[in-house]
Amino acid sequence: MLEAALERRYSASTGEGFFTGGGLHHFDNFNREDDGKVMSVRDGLRNSVNLVFIRLMRDIVHHYMFLTPGSSAKLLQDASDPRRAAYLARFADREGQVFIRRFLVKYQGKTAQEAQELLLDNVRPTTSRLAAIFRTIAPDAPLEQFTAFVKDNLAGGVDPAEPKLAKLYAQYAPEKMSLADRGYLAGVHPLELWLVGYLRNHPGASQTQVMQASSDQRQAVYSWLFSTHRKHAQDQRILGLLEGEGFLEIHRQWASMGYPFDALVPSYATALGASADRPAALAELMGVLVNDGVRKPAMRIQSLHFAAATPYETLLQYQPGKAERVLAPEVAQAVRGALRLVVEEGTARRVKQAFVRPDGRIIPVGGKTGTGDQRFDTYGAGGRLIKSRVVNRSATFVFNIDERFFGTIIAYVPGAQAAAYDFTSGLPVQLLKVLAPKLMPLMNAGASDAARPGACVN
Repeated sequence: MLEAALERRYSASTGEGFFTGGGLHHFDNFNREDDGKVMSVRDGLRNSVNLVFIRLMRDIVHHYMFLTPGSSAKLLQDASDPRRAAYLARFADREGQVFIRRFLVKYQGKTAQEAQELLLDNVRPTTSRLAAIFRTIAPDAPLEQFTAFVKDNLAGGVDPAEPKLAKLYAQYAPEKMSLADRGYLAGVHPLELWLVGYLRNHPGASQTQVMQASSDQRQAVYSWLFSTHRKHAQDQRILGLLEGEGFLEIHRQWASMGYPFDALVPSYATALGASADRPAALAELMGVLVNDGVRKPAMRIQSLHFAAATPYETLLQYQPGKAERVLAPEVAQAVRGALRLVVEEGTARRVKQAFVRPDGRIIPVGGKTGTGDQRFDTYGAGGRLIKSRVVNRSATFVFNIDERFFGTIIAYVPGAQAAAYDFTSGLPVQLLKVLAPKLMPLMNAGASDAARPGACVN
């Protein structure tokens, strides 16, 4: 069955868009020649084909969302399921917090007048829009201030009739018109209006205080979403939350094998490294595979000897922790076989014959390569790339040698200077090849401590 799983075939096409992580995403392969292929998981691993693993990750996430007994995803089938309201309330709260944080960056630290001017910068003023804005940011202000605000900010100095302003003042009162409606009429996100008004009365408020104060407003602006005739819109939001729940289970499994962070990015891009990792954690994962699915405690120091031959002499010795099985041995063995192909036929071929015994026998090597070109891209209408800012560049090779030694090599350039580099994962692979003569004494040490199963070469 494991062999069949490794032969499961996926399209490598880049033409499909994937709704994940709260939006529509498109992914590319490192080698464009792979775009038109359909290949097995084994071949995708061997040749580092991104779209194979994007689609594999989608299947895994969907398994936890839809296929496990009692899955919450069943509520998508029934618009009257009472659990839907709870999910939608969670979405409204989470999405509202995203907008509040964004608007806080814009307005925090500004005076009331500065915030008001900043708010009006992107508004085409009309009587109705100005009325909706002022009755939200200054709901307790008298009619005289309202009238002055509208007249001062109307384009061209148009002087609306006083009776009309008095009518709008009453019509747009917070108790008569919802925050969502006032935001719609103003052409401004309602939470942005609310925040400007809140900071007007609480200029020194912290983010925590703002979040606590905006709890009801975050629910109110998404009231439209709770209407049952908007089931499709509801389903899209619920799917995003269910995807996050699926990643919680994936994270639990990854953490058991050494994943070092407290959460995963809930996106299929996690399969390509969007959730990041650490060199030691990658080596630890390879150690799990080398040890047939058993995670053994990492050991950096064997003993510490203080104040020898004095009354204060102290000897601290390492007490080994308990090994834990985190993978079935058959799974670890199947993965090791696939990793061997990465070296024999795939992206790490240059290290295939790097380690040779004195009698001429080639020491087998397995591993996985990865290249990271992290950048922020800004797109315009029609998907046109406007700007690309390089963040960093990395290349990684995590490996095992003779299924006894394992480790990680990473080449990394941080910041904008990474734009001057274009290396790939071939660099750390070549480095391991160069280091092979230095490592061969360890390979030949037989049953010595350096060559015992599970030893880690850094």
